[in-house]
Amino acid sequence: MHLTWLRTDLRLHDNTALAAASQRGPVAAVYLITPQQWLAHDDAPCKVDFWLRNPQHSSQALGALNIPLLIRHAETWDQAPAVLSQLCRELSVTSVHVNEEYGIHESRRDAAVAQALDADGVAFHSYLDQLLFQPGSVLTKTGTYFQVFSQFRKVCYSRLHTALPRLVATPKAQAALKLKSDPVPHQVEGFEPPSETLRALWPAGEDEARRRLDAFADQQISDYKDERDFPAKPGTSQLSAYLAAGVVSPRQCLHAALQTNQGEFESGDIGAITWINELLWREFYKHILVGYPRVSRHRAFRPETEALAWRDAPQDLAAWQQARTGLPIIDAAMRQLLETGWMHNRLRMVVAMFLTKNLLIDWREGERFFMRHLIDGDLAANNGGWQWSSSTGTDSAPYFRIFSPLSQSEKFDSEGVFIKHWLPQLAALNKKEVHNPAAVGGLFGVADYPRAIVDLKQSRERALAAFRSLPSRQAVGAEHE
Repeated sequence: MHLTWLRTDLRLHDNTALAAASQRGPVAAVYLITPQQWLAHDDAPCKVDFWLRNPQHSSQALGALNIPLLIRHAETWDQAPAVLSQLCRELSVTSVHVNEEYGIHESRRDAAVAQALDADGVAFHSYLDQLLFQPGSVLTKTGTYFQVFSQFRKVCYSRLHTALPRLVATPKAQAALKLKSDPVPHQVEGFEPPSETLRALWPAGEDEARRRLDAFADQQISDYKDERDFPAKPGTSQLSAYLAAGVVSPRQCLHAALQTNQGEFESGDIGAITWINELLWREFYKHILVGYPRVSRHRAFRPETEALAWRDAPQDLAAWQQARTGLPIIDAAMRQLLETGWMHNRLRMVVAMFLTKNLLIDWREGERFFMRHLIDGDLAANNGGWQWSSSTGTDSAPYFRIFSPLSQSEKFDSEGVFIKHWLPQLAALNKKEVHNPAAVGGLFGVADYPRAIVDLKQSRERALAAFRSLPSRQAVGAEHE
C-alpha cells in the first residue's frame, strides 16, 4: 500500500504526488485536521471552512477511482510524525508521497515526518508541484536568490521558453480496496463557520475551479490588464482561493493562459501576458520565503526598516480594522474583506499603504489581520504584498511613494459604484462627493459616516520623516537568515 498525504493540493488532476503514488500500486489518501496549527498560523475561519469543504469534493472524486480518503487529527504539526507513522503501520504502507510546501514550519514538519517514517522503513517522497520552478533553481549569476522581481521574471521566461512544465496525468481507477473513506468534518473547534452568503461566493471543488479558469481564459483574460484595477468591475480571475488551497495548480493556470495566447509569454495578448506575470509574482514570493527565511519570522526583508518608529495607536488600528476610518475607499475595501473573505488586489495595496504610511502602524498588524480574514490567505503572497506596500520588502515601493486614498478612489472607482455598494450610507452623494464626504460641508459631514481619522497631507509628511531617519541598508547589512 502507498499513501499520498494531501495538504494544499486538494485536486485529482495535475497532482504530482498523487500521480506518483498511484503508479506504484494500490494507493490511499490522507488529510490531516490540525486546528491548533491553523490557529497559530492565523488562518481565517472562512479559509478553514473552505479547506474542509474541498476535501468533501476530493473524497467523491477519489472515490470514483477507488482511492479512499482518510481523515486523521493532529492538533499541531508536531503530532504529524506520530499520527502518520501509526497510520502507515495500520495499513502496511511502504511509501508516502507529498507535494512540497514552503515556509519554516512546513519544512520542519516534513523533515520530522520523513525521519519518523524512515525509522519504520517507510520511504518519504516529495515533489515540486505548487510552483513552476524549484526554489534555489532560479538564481542570480552570483548564486543568490533574486531580490528584484523583473530580474527573476526574465530568468523564468527563458526557462519557460526552453521547457514548459507539463501537466501531470490523472490517475486511473484502481481495483477496489476494503478500506473505506472517512467522513470529512463540516467544522472544527475554534473556527466559527462563515455565513452562507460568503460560502456561496466560493463554491468548493475542482470542477468549480476549472469552470472559473475556463471562463476567465475564454472571456476575460484579454481585458485583464485594462480592467484588473477597477474594483467595481469583474476584471480578476477570482481564482486566488483555489490556488491557495491547491484546488487548481499554477501549471493549469499557465497552460490555460498560453492556450489563449498561441503559446506566447512576451507578445500577443497583453491581458494574458499580464496575468502570467501575476502567476510569476506568486512564484517569486514563494522563492523569497525559502531564500530569506526571516520574512516568515515576522521580520522585515530590508533589515534597516526594522528600526522604523511605528506608532502604537490602538484606536486608529481598530478604526482601520472595523472600516470606520472616514475614508470611503479604505472603509469599502475593508467591508469587502470582512464580508466576503477577499479584497480586490488594487485595494489591498491602497489599504496597506494607508495603514503603514498614513497611520504609520507596523505592517505586521495588517499582515496578521488579513491572514485572519482572507479565504485566499497565503503566507508568501500576503507577506510579500504587505512588505511591498510598507517599503520594507523586496522590490518594494520606494518609501516616498505613498498612494493617496482620494486619488486612488477617484481614478479606479470614478463613479463611486464600489464605494456605494459597500457603504450604502453614502449612496445619496454624487460621484465627486462620494470620495471625500468631509468636503460636502456641514458641521458633522454625512450622517452615519465618521470624519477622517487622519489628515492625509500631514500624515504623509510624518511617514516620509520616519523613513528618512532610517540607517542605510549598507550600514545594517542584508544577510540571509
